[in-house]
Amino acid sequence: MVKVVVAPTKFDAEHVIGQFIDESHYDEVIDEDCDFYAPPPYGEDPHDESRLIFKFRKNAFTEKEYVEAYLGLVAAAHPDTNRGLAAGPRGKGINGRDFVTPTEYDILLHFMTDRISTLYDDDITDAQHIERIIDKNASGNTKSAIRGFVWRRGAVEEAGLEYGNWFDQWVEQMCTLPKEVQLQRATEIYDKLITNTHYAAESISGVAGFYDRYPRNPYGRVTSYSAANPKWERAFPYLKRLNEYFRELVPGKYAAQKLAADKLDPRFLVPDSVFTTITVNKNFRTAAHRDAGDLSEGFSNLAALTGPEGKAWTGAYLTFPEYRVAVNVRPGDLLLVNNHEGIHGNSAITSPIEESDRCTLVCYFREKMLELGSWEYEHIRKDFVESRRMNKEHAEWRANWNGISPRMWETREWYEYCTEKGGEDMLNKYHPEANVVVSSLEDFF
Repeated sequence: MVKVVVAPTKFDAEHVIGQFIDESHYDEVIDEDCDFYAPPPYGEDPHDESRLIFKFRKNAFTEKEYVEAYLGLVAAAHPDTNRGLAAGPRGKGINGRDFVTPTEYDILLHFMTDRISTLYDDDITDAQHIERIIDKNASGNTKSAIRGFVWRRGAVEEAGLEYGNWFDQWVEQMCTLPKEVQLQRATEIYDKLITNTHYAAESISGVAGFYDRYPRNPYGRVTSYSAANPKWERAFPYLKRLNEYFRELVPGKYAAQKLAADKLDPRFLVPDSVFTTITVNKNFRTAAHRDAGDLSEGFSNLAALTGPEGKAWTGAYLTFPEYRVAVNVRPGDLLLVNNHEGIHGNSAITSPIEESDRCTLVCYFREKMLELGSWEYEHIRKDFVESRRMNKEHAEWRANWNGISPRMWETREWYEYCTEKGGEDMLNKYHPEANVVVSSLEDFF
């Protein structure tokens, strides 16, 4: 029998985002088949799919099914620093580099601001301003925008500074300088010594399946794990069964996701499913967050696995602090969940990590996949980038160039390459503007 729960209320839990979940964030742990709904407005159907938070099913998969999926996918999870809020509070640093602290960031902003502005009180000294910043951050009363910046170790040392022990001395010196010099030097520090990449705390996580275009990879593609590891196909029977549960249990959301999947070249889909992408987590305690990138009309499919040795774990409840409820997802269980609207995160794994083998999958449809062309078209885009990168005679070539430049997909160079490799029909389908551009250029010359 399936337990059906309609939450009596929804709590404000925005303050929990980015923080780890614990027992103070839930009042009940679900460990049985359950359909859980958000509270409806007065008079509306409480079991409307649009308010479905999750459907949980115990022992949905056999041990053979989930062990095969584990063996096919667990190696996709690797140390990663790109999980943002889900990775939780940051430690001191990452890969031997220190994070820029909120205090350091706010002090830099102080020196980078023209304090002739009425925003500043010129009757107090720089040292007093710095003291105020330190006190504010120490009290936790800060809205600093910093998250995930790290100091460039090499650049700091090249500047003749002792990495990890230079900032306080630099601040003391800055307090003795004229405002215009402070502005110049602080701006140089900001531009040259801080990465422009955001890092999160390290987690064991990775991606299998397929991915959409990205600025550094402007073409649809197989993820690096799936491209290099045919063994991921061992998970296909499990994923097919997962797809069947999705269709059976949440038919409305499934239909919306199937409609999107039907618009995509099927070679960008996990076979026999409406999933493009699988996030694989290993012993990863996610902090409170909402998922991003999945189809807004769709639904996430979450499952827990363990390996052939069957190493168990305790804790790691998936918790929904807005409803003060948690779910004990174990090997073989299935959770269909509204991850992109509901705040969620895991409580701690309470068994020793070295004695646990907790692997979770989140299977979903990436919304930006709908921007892709055919399999052949996306491969031609990739080949075009590579041909530019490898061509030292190219007008834009330089050392370490990745082959990408602004507006490259609107150039005659690309149109001619696309026609050569894919034919005029492909060019006309994806670039109807090309004939106008090419004709105009020919008329000009």
